Amino acid sequence: MHPHPVSIRHLRPKLLLALVALIAGLTAAGCASDANDAGSLVLYSGRSESLVDPIIQEFAALTGIDVQVKYAGTASLAATLLEEGEKSPADVFYAQDPGGLGAVEGMLAALPAETLANVPEWARSPEGLWVGISGRARVLVYNPERVSESELPASIEDLTDPKWKGRLGWAPTNGSFLTMVTGMRALWGEERTRAWIEGMVANEAGIYRNNTTQVAAAASGEIDLGLVNHYYLYRFLAEEGESFAARNYHPSGGGPGALVMVSGAGVLATAPNGENARKFVNFLLSKVAQQYFASQTFEYPLVEGVLTNRLLTPLAEINRPDVALSDLSDLAGTTELLRSAGALP
Repeated sequence: MHPHPVSIRHLRPKLLLALVALIAGLTAAGCASDANDAGSLVLYSGRSESLVDPIIQEFAALTGIDVQVKYAGTASLAATLLEEGEKSPADVFYAQDPGGLGAVEGMLAALPAETLANVPEWARSPEGLWVGISGRARVLVYNPERVSESELPASIEDLTDPKWKGRLGWAPTNGSFLTMVTGMRALWGEERTRAWIEGMVANEAGIYRNNTTQVAAAASGEIDLGLVNHYYLYRFLAEEGESFAARNYHPSGGGPGALVMVSGAGVLATAPNGENARKFVNFLLSKVAQQYFASQTFEYPLVEGVLTNRLLTPLAEINRPDVALSDLSDLAGTTELLRSAGALP
């Protein structure tokens, strides 16, 4: 699949209009409540503050609920929840990927059927313990001035070719990367996955802390290719314009490098504010909130009737691998494999 041309016209709709739509939509849906009796909500967010704080603040403003947010990496928050156990103050775990949610499924309460029904079956827990909020595709980010379209590999497995030595970037501690490698283990098996990791290490893939730094490195020519989530590029384009020297593409050969994941949310079984927790999850699945993700963070909406940003490759055109999101939970096993294969200290 060839990269799609990118234009930044209408990349970022006026925030005022978006907020007006949110207010109107939520009021019509009866989501607003008496601020004097709204209570509180403790949210553990594995999603970065820059991406989700505006929509969290909007929920707080519209409902009067006092929202307290703990931000950290998804894997780190999952570990914290497991350590806290029944004493956790958390009401909602909003994770960057299904792997983190799967790691704490034993701590989550079943969501109402009407909540789960908002998204496709593939985008929610088979047991109804968490629900996808937005779609996030794995892609390769590249510098077109340094890599021609004909050179783009069909599969990330091709990145172990010695010709890529010194030209690659990855983020071995990033939650989405860990989830991708967990999917790789499910699709390829342990030995083939280990061989890929060892090949990347042999090719001296540069270590970056996250997706953002890889996209910036590709644009600057520091690396030629990086393994990231699709939407980070569009945030750069929105800020810097079409002259920004990096682009994305979806590997045409499919496989784990074309994995489509979801961010997702679950309500803790021990949630002190269970009703508010369920309100928040339903809010994230409202059409106005889904439009925020489509328009402002360039993610794939999961609710029917919400338009995908026109810059994105339609999900139906991505050669997604056949792996269940519920099979992406063994982040600990993936971390150990990366360590034993030399990708992590």
